[in-house]
Amino acid sequence: MPVYTTACPRNCYSTCGMRVHVEDGEIRRIEPHTGNRATPEGVCLKGLSYVERVRSPDRILEPLRRTATGSYTSIEWSEALDLIATHLLRIRAESGPQSILYYAASGTKGLLNGAGAEFWRLFGGCTTTYGDLCWPAGLEATRLTLGDNRNNAPWDIANARLIVLWGKNPAETNIHQMPFVQQAREAGATVVVIDPRRTETAESADLWLRPRPGTDGAIALAAANEIIRLGGVDDQFVRDHVLGYDEFEARVASLSPAWAAEIAEIPEVQVRELGRLLAEVRPATISAGFGMQRYTNSGQTMRAILALLAVTGNLGRPGAGWVYANLQSAIFDEVKDPLAFFPPERPDGVMRVSISTARLGHDMLAQRDPPLRMAWVERGNPVTQNPETNRVLEAFRALEFRVVVDQFLTDTAREADLVLPAKSMFEQTDVIGAYWHPYLQLRQKVIEPPGAVKPETEIYRLLAERLGIPDEAIANRIPGPTDEEVEAFLEERLARFDGLSLERLREGPVLPPDHEEVAFADLRFPTPSGRVELRSEEAQRRWGIDPLPLYHESLESTRGEHAGRRVGAPDDPYPLYLMTPNTKNRIHSQFGNLRMIRRLDPAPAVHIHPDDAERRGIADGTPVRVYNDRGELRLPARLDPGLKSGCVSVTNGWWISDGGTVNFCSAGRETDIGFGAAFHDNLVEVEPSV
Repeated sequence: MPVYTTACPRNCYSTCGMRVHVEDGEIRRIEPHTGNRATPEGVCLKGLSYVERVRSPDRILEPLRRTATGSYTSIEWSEALDLIATHLLRIRAESGPQSILYYAASGTKGLLNGAGAEFWRLFGGCTTTYGDLCWPAGLEATRLTLGDNRNNAPWDIANARLIVLWGKNPAETNIHQMPFVQQAREAGATVVVIDPRRTETAESADLWLRPRPGTDGAIALAAANEIIRLGGVDDQFVRDHVLGYDEFEARVASLSPAWAAEIAEIPEVQVRELGRLLAEVRPATISAGFGMQRYTNSGQTMRAILALLAVTGNLGRPGAGWVYANLQSAIFDEVKDPLAFFPPERPDGVMRVSISTARLGHDMLAQRDPPLRMAWVERGNPVTQNPETNRVLEAFRALEFRVVVDQFLTDTAREADLVLPAKSMFEQTDVIGAYWHPYLQLRQKVIEPPGAVKPETEIYRLLAERLGIPDEAIANRIPGPTDEEVEAFLEERLARFDGLSLERLREGPVLPPDHEEVAFADLRFPTPSGRVELRSEEAQRRWGIDPLPLYHESLESTRGEHAGRRVGAPDDPYPLYLMTPNTKNRIHSQFGNLRMIRRLDPAPAVHIHPDDAERRGIADGTPVRVYNDRGELRLPARLDPGLKSGCVSVTNGWWISDGGTVNFCSAGRETDIGFGAAFHDNLVEVEPSV
C-alpha cells in the first residue's frame, strides 16, 4: 500500500503534516508525520474526516447550472466554460473588466492559489477586495510594535514559566499547542486564561479571568500599571530596546486595576494578580487568540497586550515572547493569506481594490463607475462567513451572473448561476506554509480527481483559451494541466531558495531559510526606530489612532453607542453580547456537512447563562429567537453557567440550512487598524420563539 507525505492546507493553526495510505485509488488511512515537530500527534477529527470528505455523496463532481426553478442540473465542461466566457466578454465590452468581482478567501492554502489573480490580470483586470476576516488588526498591531509577524517555535512555549492564553482556547482550536503547554506546567509553569467562556482550556487554568467582551485592552493597561507599581519593569531592556516607555508609563499611571476591573466586570484582585505574575515570573509567553481582535477597538487592544512583554523584557528569549502569527514560512508572496494592508486608493495595477471584506455586501452594492455585474468566488463562503449576511445576499442577488468554485453546495454556491467542482487537497500537488509553526510542506497529489473535477489551474487555462489569451502570456504564470507541468512550476519557485526542492519536501516538512527558533533573538526589531515601539508615529499617521496604546469602548457595547441609541439603559433593545467562537468540530463553515462530524455536533444552539435565561423565561432546550436590527436566528437554548452573564454564544460556521448562520446578526464594519472585520461588536436580544 503506497504511503505519501502531505499536509493539511486548511485555515487552521496546526497545518498538520500527515502520511496518507492509498489503495486502489482510495485513501485508506491517515497517520501523523512526525517530521513536523509542531504536530507529531497527528491530525484532529476534521483531518480524519478527509476520508469521508473526498468521497462524500454530496461532493460536486461536475459543473452545475441553475435552472429556472432554482434547482441545479449537470452540464458538460465545454458548455460551462462557453457560458462563462460569453458573460465575461460581454460584460467587459459593455462596462469594463472592473464590473466583475473576484472574491478569493482562505479556505485552503497553497502556492497555486496565486493562479486566480494571474488569470484576472491577463483578462484585463477586475474588482477585488482588501482586508481580511481573520486576523489583520493583530497582524498590524504586531508589525507596528515589533516590526514583523514572527514568533518562537511552537515547542519553545514549554520553556515558559508563565503562559497567558489571552482570548484563546487551544484545547479546541490549536490542539497541538496544548502538549507543549502541559510540558511547561509539569515543569512548574503558571497558566492564565482570559476568556468570557469557560472553555476546555479555562478548565485547566491556574487563573481564569472572565471579562466583558471587548475590554481586554483595559485589563492590559491596568496590568502594566501594576507591573510598574511592583517594580517588575526590565529597566535594561527598556533602555536599550523600547521606544516610548516614559510616555507609556505616564499614560498608565492613572489606569489602576480598580479602573479596569470596573470596566471589564471582573474582580480587581484578578487584575492585580495578572500584573503580579507578569512582574515576577520569567520567562513569560503571551499567546493571543484571533477573536478578541475582531472589535472596533482591537488594534489598540493588541498593542496594549504587546506592551506587557516589552516592559518586562519578555522578547527575544527562550520561553518568552508573543505567539500570534508566525509567518516565517511565508517566503512566497502567493503563500501568504491575502492580508491586503493597502488602502483602496492604491490599486494593484489593473486590479481595482475597492471592496472591503468586512463591508462586502455594502461595498458591492455601492460600487459605481462601473457597478458590479458579475462575481467569481473561490476558496470561500462569504454568504455564511462575512458580516451582515442579509446585505451580502442582497448584493449577490443583484448581480447578473455568479460563478462559485467549491466542493459542496454551500450557502454561497446555492446563490450561484454556475457552480464548478473544486479539487480536494489530495488531487493536485502544491506547496504550503503555515501561520503557527514555521514549516514549509508538500501537499502532495495522492489520488486522481473523481468524476469531472478539474483543478482550478486547469479551469483558468481552459477559460483563457476561450477568451483569446495567448499561451505565451500564460506561460510561467499558471501551470499546465499535467502533473509534470505542475511540479515543474513549483520546482522553479522552490529553486530560488537553497535547500528547497520537491524531492526534499517529499521526505517531510522543511524549515524555511533563515528560520529563527527564538524570534528576535538578536534583539533587532525591524521598526522605523529599530526598537520595540510602544509609541508608534506610523500608527497615528497611517490609521489615525493615538500613537500610544489606548483603551476606548468598542463601537457596539453595553457602555457605548449603538445605532444612535445609548445602550445599557433599562430600555436597551439589545443588551447581550453575541459571541461567535470557533469549534473543534469545524473550520468555520467547512466540515460541518459531513456525516462523521454531524454525529457529534448535529445542530446549532445558543448558549446562555442561567440568570439571563431565567429573566427571559427560557429553560434548557427552549426554542428561542436571537435578534437585533440586522437579522435573527431561531435556535434551541442551552443553559451554560460557564458563560459570563450578559453574553450568549453560538459557534460560527453553521449554514443557513442548519439555522445557525451567526452573521445574520453581525455588522459590516472594520477594525480600528488593519482593515479587519469587527463582527464581534455585536449586541442582540434573546426571547422565547413563538
